[in-house]
Amino acid sequence: MDTDFLPLSPSPDPGLRFVALEGRRERGESASPPHLSHKRILSLTHTKKNCIMEKYEIDRLRSLPIEDVAERLGLHVTRHKSLCPFHDDHHASLTFCTRRGTFRCFVCDAHGGPIDLVMRLLGKSFPEACRWLAHSTGYMLTEWHKPAAPAAGSEEARPFDATRYLRHFEHPWLSDEARRFLFTERRLDERVVSWCRLTSWTDRQGIHWLQIPYFSPDGRLIGLQNRNLCYAPATASAAAAAEEEGSPGSPQPPSAPRFRFPRGARCSIYNLPVLPMLLPGEPLFITEGASDCWAMLSAGYKAVAIPSATLLSRADKDVLQALAGERSTTFHMFPDQDAPGERLFMQLREVLPGLQHHSLPPACKDFSDAYVRGLAAEGLMPTRTGGTS
Repeated sequence: MDTDFLPLSPSPDPGLRFVALEGRRERGESASPPHLSHKRILSLTHTKKNCIMEKYEIDRLRSLPIEDVAERLGLHVTRHKSLCPFHDDHHASLTFCTRRGTFRCFVCDAHGGPIDLVMRLLGKSFPEACRWLAHSTGYMLTEWHKPAAPAAGSEEARPFDATRYLRHFEHPWLSDEARRFLFTERRLDERVVSWCRLTSWTDRQGIHWLQIPYFSPDGRLIGLQNRNLCYAPATASAAAAAEEEGSPGSPQPPSAPRFRFPRGARCSIYNLPVLPMLLPGEPLFITEGASDCWAMLSAGYKAVAIPSATLLSRADKDVLQALAGERSTTFHMFPDQDAPGERLFMQLREVLPGLQHHSLPPACKDFSDAYVRGLAAEGLMPTRTGGTS
């Protein structure tokens, strides 16, 4: 693994360093990487909106048998085919791939997965289609709604108080549960965990949390995310069976959510401190979440993360566009193997025409999965100069 791309743990001082400094001196290069305009980058950051529902729940709905969903919608499926409802079809041109859970019409090119089928056939929005699928299969969704705008001067309207949390990241501490998650399950490089200043804590109910800080490009704490390490959602089949039997042990919504954000926290693009470290023309990877970003850093590549495809804002695009213009940064992405991952790629491609698409191994759902399986090898990655794999 090339340590040129592995960051060292930053001190509370916002100065940024990488393992490659000594190597740069030996090659006759400047030990101090060129600076980006902090003011330019900071002016483009944005405020994160609330998620609508948990990503694992959306993934569960996408994994529903596509032909069962089609029949629930009134389509008659025979030998993996049916009449296409999206055009005047008389020859069963709508084909279902049960292995991948997708549909495609080779006449009108309608295609997608279970959620897409509900959206197109019933004319529903993405959240409405998810609710419809969940209701029709007895699956319980945990939804998040954007609260009403708080009154000026109220407790809710107060900005994020970084001083309240900053001391937790000066000397990060990882519990056994956090170490198991990061090093045993995710197999992350300890230097990456140190660079990201991940820490942990346990609440009064005994729930273990991983605390993920968000820093501005100049190292200021601007937000944080708490990840529930004890989160174990009930499966849809178990929930349906328990409801049918009326047993007292029916699965209940989790007592604590999977993620928590302090009031006023700005969790936009993750790992912003890496931006000033980019050399001219150097590749930058865009991932969909912090976990994939950690995996990409552990694999030896500079990366940022956007929390979710549904949270991509104009400000996020502006940050990346500024990098392309000011530093000639080349952008690369391994989209998650689902519709939101591809949508995120297409949204970014609109403002970054040079964004390069790289495919994950067929058995992997995201880059973290490929990294854990040991498939994120050098042959899978583009060259350091920005070429494609």
